[in-house]
This record gives sequence, C-alpha cells and structure tokens, in this order.
Amino acid sequence: MTATVRVAMLILMASIVSSLLLPADSRAEEAQHAVLVTGASTGIGRLIAEKLAADGHFVYAGARKPADIAALSAIENIQGVRLDVTIQSDIDAAVKLVESGGMGLYGVVNNAGVNVLAPLIEIEEDELDFLFDVNIYGPYRITRAFAPQIIESQGRIVNISSISGTLSGPLYGIYSMSKHALEAYTDSLAIEMDILGVKVIGVEPGNYKTNIFHNRCDRMMARGYSAEGSRFEAFVAPRVEQCKNRPVDTDPEPHQVADAVARALFSDSPKEHYLVVPEQRQAGWTIQKALEEVASLNEDHEFSYSRDELVEMLDAALEPPVE
Repeated sequence: MTATVRVAMLILMASIVSSLLLPADSRAEEAQHAVLVTGASTGIGRLIAEKLAADGHFVYAGARKPADIAALSAIENIQGVRLDVTIQSDIDAAVKLVESGGMGLYGVVNNAGVNVLAPLIEIEEDELDFLFDVNIYGPYRITRAFAPQIIESQGRIVNISSISGTLSGPLYGIYSMSKHALEAYTDSLAIEMDILGVKVIGVEPGNYKTNIFHNRCDRMMARGYSAEGSRFEAFVAPRVEQCKNRPVDTDPEPHQVADAVARALFSDSPKEHYLVVPEQRQAGWTIQKALEEVASLNEDHEFSYSRDELVEMLDAALEPPVE
C-alpha cells in the first residue's frame, strides 16, 4: 500500500469517526429533508421556512399571492407553492407537486392562521366560519392530504398553536376557541400517529411580531366594525382605535419559534409541546392558568387528590422520559 493510499484511507476513517462522534441531533440535521410549511409568506411561517432552508433542508413554502410565492422561490432551498388551506384544489395540487419532486416529505408544519376579535355574544357566525376554516379545518385538511407521505417517511407533523390554547380573555374568545381545539387535535393526532411511527408536536408561541394582528384590523375595518351599540364598548372601543391608528408592532421577531420548530422536527427525542415566549410574564400567565384549572378540577368532590398526591403527580410529570 502506497503512502498516498494510506493517507487517503486515514482521512476517510477520520471523517467517519468524526461524524459518529457528533450528537445524534446534529447528524439528523445534516441530512436534507423536505418539509412543507403553510402560511409561509410572512411572520412566523416565513422565518420557519428561512431557518429550515438555511439549515440545508428543502422547504415547500405555502403562500397565496403570486408575489409572495416568487419571493419565497428566490431563496435557496425553498420552493414557493400556491397553497390556500381553505381550498381543496390548492391542497390537491400541492400534494401532486411534492410527489413529483421526488424527495418525499419528512415534515409538515401547520402554521397558517388568522385572528378575529369580538365579543362572543355579538360576533357574526360567518366570522366563526372564516376563522375555523383556516385555524382548524386548515390543519385537518393539510394533515389528511399529506399523511400518506409523512407515514412513508416516518416523519413529523408540527402544529403551530398559541398560548391562547391555554389562555383566553374578553374579545379573544373566538381565537382561543380555535387554538384550544387545535391543542385537542394535536394531542389526539399524536396518539394515533404514534401507532404509525409518526410524531406530532405542538408549538405554543407567545406574543411575537407577525402580520396576523394587522390582518385582523384590516378585516375589522373592511367590515365597518364599531364599538357603537356594543354591550362591551369599554373593551371594544380601544381595540377599534388601535386598529385605526395602525401602531408599529414592537413585539420581537419570532426567531425563537423557528428554532423550536427545527428542534421539534429533528430532535431525536422531541417534546410533546414547546412553549415559546419572549418574556417571563407570558410563561407565567400560561403556566399559572394551567395550574388554576388543575386546582379547580380537583376541588371539592369525592375523588379529589390531596396536596401531597398532587405534588407527587407533578414530580412524576417533571421526570425526564425513559429512553
């Protein structure tokens, strides 16, 4: 064996050993996977698409406007796709497009969402139809359509929910209804798809900079929504004025959300849920509300648990999963 051949073999062996010494998650991220992201034109969806593409994965980025599709397609490793999650023909065409791409499909990120704000006893039924069509039926349609490809790849489904899947409040009830429903959908889907070797994960962002709130205001103004005559004028009037003034969104960019989605997709042991918030108080609101519900459910009935028993349950829940 010549010295040149020996050197080449040593280099090859060093390369193999080096790759094996990398953390499992790093090795997984090195391999290119194809991922579909809905609602990728702006905000959280856009950053998710850009993050995954920058990590070397191939992204089918769903959008509705031709200009947004073209802008997404101009980014390396991203193909913009015409995809309105409320239009079945768009979804069917996207399925065929991904199938024809020849890469398979490892992940789906159900990100597309809308927001509507109004008192629950005054809101028009068509507003509920509009919001649920996107926020609930959208993930249902997308997941159902792409499930065969995800099952074949033993991949992942990530649903972008919200801290509103735990919290709610005046005027935000309809949005919270949709996110509570998405939480239930995610949990049940996770159990079912686990049987088929597919992991389903929920990501619950707090308040980050997105277009969803400006889009909500545009819809309110277009419909002529007013506080006049509302039984909840004290709550409604400030929101209407806020929409008229179009304040600059000072919330931080959702880079942390994109990072959490990447972990959900490619970690060897993903969590079932990722709470992602930009400040401590938003975590506090959410966790406190969840604990208050536990306390209320446990209170004053014949099958209540003692404080010590509840603490024991909490300790068990905090234990890391056994690999």
